[in-house]
Amino acid sequence: MGMGSNGELKYEISQNAYIKLVLHSLRHKTAAVNGVLVGRISPKDDGVVEISDSVPLFHSNLALLPPLEISLIMIEEHYVAQGLSIVGYFHANERFDDVELCGVAKNIGDHISRYFPQAPILLLNNKKLEALSKGKERSPVMQLCVKDASKNWRVVGADGGSKLLLKEPSANVILSDYISSEKWKDVTDVDDHLDDVTKDWLNPGLFN
Repeated sequence: MGMGSNGELKYEISQNAYIKLVLHSLRHKTAAVNGVLVGRISPKDDGVVEISDSVPLFHSNLALLPPLEISLIMIEEHYVAQGLSIVGYFHANERFDDVELCGVAKNIGDHISRYFPQAPILLLNNKKLEALSKGKERSPVMQLCVKDASKNWRVVGADGGSKLLLKEPSANVILSDYISSEKWKDVTDVDDHLDDVTKDWLNPGLFN
């Protein structure tokens, strides 16, 4: 690959992948939630990771390994035919004002980065999400975290916005509309699917 470290990589997230993760966290406001990022290294530029989809995972017992392992295998098997794989992890903390990466997030991030070394963790920033409803937020409502040279997770600093890009500039406008219309009520995660297999974790009708 043409870059030295994860710090030089850019991550471009599609509107649907981005919105689905935020809606999932809004559906379970009082709980920590997580999800995985699905995508590939850009065929046009190996310094860009394209995040084309996302899968909401859990809203309870995030630290349990067996359901996580089963879920990751199920997700990989679904996307492999499209030339996509799991390329990162999303986490939203339980407390509104908590913008620290917890142990569970780091552990799952570590697990995913064994298979995809450039995997980031995207951490929901509730303050940015709140600013969105006032129409003030143009950048992603997530913080980008990557592994540094010593393999520790770190938040990419104030310039992090330039490393995490919204593929469609209108994503926050659409997200705002969806929040107003309570679209978050329609999100299904893997947790729901494991309780009731008729619930589809792919959320095929979410953006219809």
